[in-house]
Amino acid sequence: MSTPTPPPAPGREPARTRALRAARQAGRALAADLRTPAGPGTPLFGTAHSRWLRGLPYVVAFAFAVSLLPTTIAVLTHDYGMNGGLAGGLATAQTAPLLLAASRPLQAWWVIFAADVVCALALTGADHVEGHAWPWPPTVIVGYLALMLALSLRERRRTLIAVWLATGAAGILSEAIAPDRVPGTWVLLFVLSGVVLLMGATLRERGDAQRRLLEQETISEAERARRTLLEERTRIARELHDVVAHHMSVITVQADSAPYRISGIPPKAQEEFSSIAATARESLAEMRRLLGVLRSEETERDGGPEKAPQPGISQLPKLVEGTVRAGVPVELTLAEEPSAPDAAVDLSAYRIVQEALANVVRHAPGARTRVSVTATSDGARLTVLIVNSAPPAPSAPLETSGTGHGLVGMRERVRLLDGSLDTGPLPDGGFRVAAQLPLTGSPLSAKDPDTA
Repeated sequence: MSTPTPPPAPGREPARTRALRAARQAGRALAADLRTPAGPGTPLFGTAHSRWLRGLPYVVAFAFAVSLLPTTIAVLTHDYGMNGGLAGGLATAQTAPLLLAASRPLQAWWVIFAADVVCALALTGADHVEGHAWPWPPTVIVGYLALMLALSLRERRRTLIAVWLATGAAGILSEAIAPDRVPGTWVLLFVLSGVVLLMGATLRERGDAQRRLLEQETISEAERARRTLLEERTRIARELHDVVAHHMSVITVQADSAPYRISGIPPKAQEEFSSIAATARESLAEMRRLLGVLRSEETERDGGPEKAPQPGISQLPKLVEGTVRAGVPVELTLAEEPSAPDAAVDLSAYRIVQEALANVVRHAPGARTRVSVTATSDGARLTVLIVNSAPPAPSAPLETSGTGHGLVGMRERVRLLDGSLDTGPLPDGGFRVAAQLPLTGSPLSAKDPDTA
């Protein structure tokens, strides 16, 4: 007496059922991939900069279609003995869609694959099929491989797998109706199409990786430029802090000492002076907190902000002297009657000359350099000019590519002062830096720094 098979435990299903359900889901996914192109209408190499490269897929597709159409008709009629009208219709369906391969290769595959299957069925009743390749004639194999290349350069990997499996499945099913004494070609097409799809997909994925890398490098370069700009703005803000703090300290001292220096001040005026002094002290405290935010890591490691006074135009001779000792012949010209610019203008003029001379030392060692800091004829603007010639022939630049901090810092300083800056190479191989800064008026611009 046999023992009855116990029913499956609740909540569990047989392994066969799970395998069948997984197979159906995989089949539906592959069928969906065959129905969904990766990018409808987007031509191969459509984003290439070269017009010749953009037109190359169309030229290749046209060449294959034009050459394979008469060849396929001749093979089907003369070699296989197929009716001429039927051979012409099938050959057109097998080759004309190749013209779509440049922009819609998946849609072209559907038409060509269906035409190839119909052609294989039609060849079973042809007069001279015996001894000839079946189910895929040689012309069909050539056109199909060209289409596989276009597919592999366009479609995603799952779609390529689905196309390859469909090709193999059609070949396997053809064995059931294969005529007698015909050399089968479905294995050849199955293997060759897999190789072409693999090679094309590898090339496409490598190109996509290189393109993403280039995009990432472009983004990184933009971020680097942005970071350089922010670093320069932070450094300039730290330097201008001392200038503004000095003025605020003067206001505080004057407001606090006004009742003692000036006799007969009414009580309301004394209260007003006290309010001004209190506001100035609060502003100084806020500025110190702001400076703590802007302070760089290097300054923190050095033990806090610099205590030395900020340099100005009067320190330019010392700066030039140090540059001459570094091997750069520099000629300095200052105004005969020294002007009294605002502290921010004085500092910016010094920094512009300092950055320009540093660039000469790094990129054009030994080049003769002229530095001129003079006021315009109307006395409204200060002109800062640094011009260097080409470096001597035996000299080699210490740096072939700079960080970009120097010119960025110059532009930011000039922009904050509502000035103008002109930089660029000279015909003789030298370089010119020309800046104009206002001698009067507010040293800070009201422009939004992000719109500059």
